[in-house]
Amino acid sequence: MDFKTKLSQRIGMKDIHEILYLIQQNEAQKEKLYKLVLEKDENIAYYTAWIFTHFSPEENKWLYSKQNELINEVLVCKHGGKRRVLLQLLYKQPFANPPRVDFLDFCLKKMVSVQELPGVQSLCMKIAYELCRSVPELMAEFKLTLEMLENNSTPAIRTVRRNILKAMEKGKSLQKLHA
Repeated sequence: MDFKTKLSQRIGMKDIHEILYLIQQNEAQKEKLYKLVLEKDENIAYYTAWIFTHFSPEENKWLYSKQNELINEVLVCKHGGKRRVLLQLLYKQPFANPPRVDFLDFCLKKMVSVQELPGVQSLCMKIAYELCRSVPELMAEFKLTLEMLENNSTPAIRTVRRNILKAMEKGKSLQKLHA
């Protein structure tokens, strides 16, 4: 299949399932599709990343080795939808300890940005929490940043904030990783 041509037009769930079936257990096809996540055409890259969000937890492990590339891509991404799905892919992965400082800074900045999509803000909050969990000094900074969101946010952002604060009290992760 010519993935680039297929993804140059609007796709739906039927298309996603077809592509997932074609790349299943085929490393070369997965790699070929993955390269389109880094495509200059933002719509093709967005649709491609969206396909990868439909990987099963087991299949998703294939993306773990791509974490730094995905982080590099999200840091420069201008397309809000693509940024959201890239963050969704990253949130499904274990993070390095210590965390990448540029990625943590990005997440802290985007989680309080009123210009950002609520989905991106929410994912950045969750990722920043996970990145800060193992470093007490970072947790203190993160908690201060969360406090800034107390009154100036949407109901969805307030819910994510409340869930993070509950997890923080219990010292628990919000991620559901399948090892």
